[in-house]
Amino acid sequence: RNFIAGIFIGAGAILPGISSGVLYAPFGLYEKLINSILNFFKDIKKNFTFLFPICLGVFVGVFMFGNILKVLFTKYYMPTSFAFIGLILGSIPLVVKQANVKKVTFLHILCMLVTFSFSLYLVALENNITNSLNINCNSYLILAGVITSAGIIIPGVSKTVILMLLGIYEIYISAIASLNLSILIPIGIGFVIGGIIFLFLINFLFKIAKSYTYFAIIGFVLGSVFVIYPGFSFNTQGIISIVLLIVSFIAGIKLSNLNR
Repeated sequence: RNFIAGIFIGAGAILPGISSGVLYAPFGLYEKLINSILNFFKDIKKNFTFLFPICLGVFVGVFMFGNILKVLFTKYYMPTSFAFIGLILGSIPLVVKQANVKKVTFLHILCMLVTFSFSLYLVALENNITNSLNINCNSYLILAGVITSAGIIIPGVSKTVILMLLGIYEIYISAIASLNLSILIPIGIGFVIGGIIFLFLINFLFKIAKSYTYFAIIGFVLGSVFVIYPGFSFNTQGIISIVLLIVSFIAGIKLSNLNR
């Protein structure tokens, strides 16, 4: 099950603009992943057994479905986008259950609205930012990696937006295409440092305000839908898109039920 979840996460993480973190929700893996990574050396065998199939699945998903998704988004952008939206929305009931609240308060709703609004703000930024900087200082690239890691750890926060804000989106994409290690290594170091910082931060928030943290995640997840929303048209593709939305929504709920 975790291997299959990893394949979906790896395939979905290829999507431009969408947060990797938002794809953990349909499989109920977000809090488990954080605990396993931060406490890896406390029980190496148990945590390795949990993490290895997920990491292997992510590797397979990225390399096996990268080209397939590229074709689907090129030729069938609307139906494919609606399929992912359905999967994301279908995960919401599980996140609500994981919040484990007997009564939803105004503060819960406020946390959700704040992060939802922030996600919409990031979407607006992504649609308007132009990348014109050309920064390749190692210290800046490491700092950029630290900040961008938020888009990997926090659901709904787009790493694409952060890279654009920092002015290194084109540099980053070009470095990946050409395997430019002089750019990728310092950014990768930043990813590791920032990832550890944000993992500890999220883990701390789960300990002191678990239910509010989950409702904040719900806001991010809902806001992320607008990142990949392709618009809608009343034609054959539109009808297929609605059908796929419903099917993937049900599939998201079913996947969530497997992880209760």
